[in-house]
Amino acid sequence: MDIRQYIQENEPRFLDELFSLIRIPSISALPEHKDDMLACAERWRQLLLEAGADEAMIMPSEGNPLVYAEKRVSPEAPTVLVYAHYDVMPAEPLELWNSKPFEPEIRDGRIWARGADDDKGQAMIQVKAFEYMVREGLLRHNVKFIFEGEEEIGSPSLNAFLKAHQELLKADVILVSDTSMLGADLPSLTTGLRGLAYWEIEVTGPNRDLHSGHFGGAVANPINTLCEMLAKIVDEDGRIAIPHFYDDVEDVPAAEREMIARIPFDEEKYKKAIGVKALKGEKGYSTLERNSCRPSFDVCGIWGGYTGEGSKTVLPSKAYAKVSSRLVPHQDHEKISRLFVDYIQSIAPEYVEVKVTPMHGGEGYVCPITLPAYQAAEKGFTKAFGQKPLAVRRGGSIPIISDFERILGIKTVLMGFGLESDAIHSPNENFSLDIFRKGIEAVVEFHKAFGA
Repeated sequence: MDIRQYIQENEPRFLDELFSLIRIPSISALPEHKDDMLACAERWRQLLLEAGADEAMIMPSEGNPLVYAEKRVSPEAPTVLVYAHYDVMPAEPLELWNSKPFEPEIRDGRIWARGADDDKGQAMIQVKAFEYMVREGLLRHNVKFIFEGEEEIGSPSLNAFLKAHQELLKADVILVSDTSMLGADLPSLTTGLRGLAYWEIEVTGPNRDLHSGHFGGAVANPINTLCEMLAKIVDEDGRIAIPHFYDDVEDVPAAEREMIARIPFDEEKYKKAIGVKALKGEKGYSTLERNSCRPSFDVCGIWGGYTGEGSKTVLPSKAYAKVSSRLVPHQDHEKISRLFVDYIQSIAPEYVEVKVTPMHGGEGYVCPITLPAYQAAEKGFTKAFGQKPLAVRRGGSIPIISDFERILGIKTVLMGFGLESDAIHSPNENFSLDIFRKGIEAVVEFHKAFGA
């Protein structure tokens, strides 16, 4: 039976299984969902066994458990390690959803739910392709699976797990479906990812909230001061002003800039899709270069003082911000983190106290297009989508990809099938059924080409 017929005959079951996972609110960021994390891991364990794994188990970590499974074909055969994550982002704000986030619905040829794409839908693509290869007797190499439950909070327990189980996870290549394509009719393979550094800033002024009438103009307002400090991080040309920040940033090679320039990109459509009138970024670079090959800095959240209903004339004691920087390959996130802390402390005025707390981070990653496993993925996309995929770098971060290479010594191929319109991390996350089907076919063709 060919793969398209197999998908057609089994799709109701595929979706039932996917929906059983989506209905479990496996939100790693919220401690009240700890039992849901274990329930989701157990459900994946069952599904991997049913798909054809020889064994599947739940393995403990310092945080949420991981699911490990494997199918052994031959000790002499190469091994593919499939990575995915079963945790999802919180669904808030709930009022912006058009349907319940953890009760999946199919509308307009799409699955609507939290996790429909990121990463339960994409992980299911991998598992169903594997199932087909096993049931049709086509698998010529070993396959291992490792599904974690902390990716959305920076995978804090994964490094220790990798170091403790290097022999168990030994493989020739890692396969991941947790990235996106340029478009439904413009398939692409991600060859590079940006790294990430993240901090929380706390600014303290007076020892208590003060009456703004009695003290305003005489005492520094921590929110005002925090905003002034944040405004000094990026200059007028869109460059990050932290000393030595760019020391390890390589200029984008001319050949790569030419390749990026050939990617179809409609700037007006891009602006319209996100509801902005103009774009802003580092001077001298195109939009596609800015969001993939260049570093960036963003304030992710800022708060302090009175934010309730009505008014309260208060000069707050404290102000806070969560900030992040997307990094490019060769930038060490720990080095950047130290540079950022030093810079913030150097510009902190004496009339406030400033505390900077580094949070999670990770390195960037580049996959060579000459890698045999990459070329197998390229063949898979070509067969499923009817055209050769473009090789592109993406602006997002998956810090564990660089950790895989550093700890396990294994390169990763990123076979992602998401679309910008899938709204991952946002209300009304969704995933195209057509892409779901083509994704399964593409991964099947990857396995055939890799095992040839």
